[in-house]
Amino acid sequence: MRIRFTKMHGLGNDFMVIDAISQQPQLDGAAIRKLADRQFGIGFDQLLLVECPTKPDVDFRYRIYNADGSEVENCGNGARCFAKFVRDRRLTGKSSIAVQTANGIMTLNVQADGRISADMGAPILAPQEVPIQQTEQACVYTLELDNQTIEFGAASMGNPHAVLVVDNVETAPVESLGPKLETHPMFPNRVNVGFMQVLARNEISLRVFERGVGETLACGTGACAAAVVGQLQGLLDSQVTVHLPGGDLTIQWPGPGQSLIMTGPAVTVYQGQIRL
Repeated sequence: MRIRFTKMHGLGNDFMVIDAISQQPQLDGAAIRKLADRQFGIGFDQLLLVECPTKPDVDFRYRIYNADGSEVENCGNGARCFAKFVRDRRLTGKSSIAVQTANGIMTLNVQADGRISADMGAPILAPQEVPIQQTEQACVYTLELDNQTIEFGAASMGNPHAVLVVDNVETAPVESLGPKLETHPMFPNRVNVGFMQVLARNEISLRVFERGVGETLACGTGACAAAVVGQLQGLLDSQVTVHLPGGDLTIQWPGPGQSLIMTGPAVTVYQGQIRL
């Protein structure tokens, strides 16, 4: 089986994007892990599939697989790459694109300067829906790990996030604490872990340990969740610049119950074919 693909990235968070409309790739977990291998495959953080929608009044279906082969609900950096891909491949000429995801319908807007804004919907804050093993919603939760108390905020952008406020992202224990929190029993579906340093009320630095991937250069939904948690904790304003290792995103969130808008770039690296 020969597959045509495009390699893309959003702030260094990299993707293999496949048009599954004009071709019908048969990809199981083993095949995805093989493609994700950075020495023997293409290498990527996530695989994105562009499919025909199964719902009316929607332009495309957007499916996301982590490098470990697991399917996930949402990916903000991937959504921007998705919009650029379908425009560049002339699958649509629209500048406002409605996309069906596992979390609902997402609207992507291609701006004149080439940046892409994604309406990420309203953040999910109820602990049972994030989900986390807590009965009451709070701005700050705690758990015990390695004889220390960890404080974090939690939100879902269609995928679960725990966000820790740290003094310095450069020295934050991302590699040691990230995987322990990802698989902690507090999070029944595992969790993405953000380490946030507040620089000003409209500016943060962020590193994210993504479930099923590890630390990435950028995480769009992680940036959204960090902005939400920071605002709920009274640390941030409604518009925030998020500095990630791969670059910057702008997050706008009016408050609970309102949609969140994420804006940033998307880049095509190359196109190719691979035989499985």
